[in-house]
Amino acid sequence: MCQSLVDKVFQSKQLRTVAEPDILVLFEDWLEELEEEIIKQVQKSGSGSGDLGELARGLGLSRAGVNFLITKLKREDRI
Repeated sequence: MCQSLVDKVFQSKQLRTVAEPDILVLFEDWLEELEEEIIKQVQKSGSGSGDLGELARGLGLSRAGVNFLITKLKREDRI
């Protein structure tokens, strides 16, 4: 389920047309919190991405979801 939500980031225009605005704001807030926690954990580990399994367990996401977010953050030069 988390992975499908994260995948919707790439479809934000479509999501905006079908999602209730109040729900979309909650999703965006949740995604920002996840990204900030990943940034903090990656900086703490100093390894560039940290342990994906550990991050996934700590955030309640799949490894694929964490990998997606790390890739996104790297592409945005945030890590």
